[in-house]
Amino acid sequence: MTSRPKGQKRWSAQQIAEDLRRRIQEGEFNESGQLPPTRELVEEFHTSPETLRQAVLKLKSWGLVTSQQGKGVFLRVIDPIEWHVHSFEHGNRRDDPARGVDDWKASIEELGRVPSQDTPVVTVERAPEDVAKWLELEPGTFAVARRRLRRVDGVPFQLADSWFPTDVAMDTPLMEERDVTMAGGILKNIGHPQVRRRHIVRSWLPTDEEIKRLDLDPDATHPITRHVLVGYGADGKPVRCMVTIAPGDRNVLIYEFEE
Repeated sequence: MTSRPKGQKRWSAQQIAEDLRRRIQEGEFNESGQLPPTRELVEEFHTSPETLRQAVLKLKSWGLVTSQQGKGVFLRVIDPIEWHVHSFEHGNRRDDPARGVDDWKASIEELGRVPSQDTPVVTVERAPEDVAKWLELEPGTFAVARRRLRRVDGVPFQLADSWFPTDVAMDTPLMEERDVTMAGGILKNIGHPQVRRRHIVRSWLPTDEEIKRLDLDPDATHPITRHVLVGYGADGKPVRCMVTIAPGDRNVLIYEFEE
């Protein structure tokens, strides 16, 4: 147990949180993987259970710990993936229809991790304003949405929602609510190959729906990265935009370019 400065009668929640953050970063709790019991920390910091609870909330907001009712406060173990965006669905795609492994799954396997994907949900609905702009559609135009939750080692890592003009997706495998893997990608196989791509990246805080779908801690502050990939056909018109929501602590986006 760390010795406390003489004369320190009661610690504030901020002081407790900062002290515990330092000790977490120094590896003091790595062996057990969790903080000491509440009663021990209350005694150590000469504080109240409520003040300690506020300190733990701060640690959670910093993404350092998570709690389980009746079990304690545990260190968050984050093992992010490196998403090489520059090579994703570009050049020599790694699709393997025989194994049901698309380019994304193949990239995760190359990292020595286990990829999986929840059953896609397909809808035909009015495209949101930003999606309509990316697809160069008139406001209020219907589009096809193909929503997927992508997991790594069983943990939600990305939301991947692909949007298509109806004249591209209707009556094609894109409408099927199952994993569809084709060599070279579905768009190429249905006669709409992407010949040019545009990347748009922005970071902000997740919505309540995104927190729920990604199983994020609602008490924590989780900046997310929204990566938009707009694909254009040979005629210069957009054939798809894929909006990927990637929690910042789980995903490292990498771009590499040659001179």
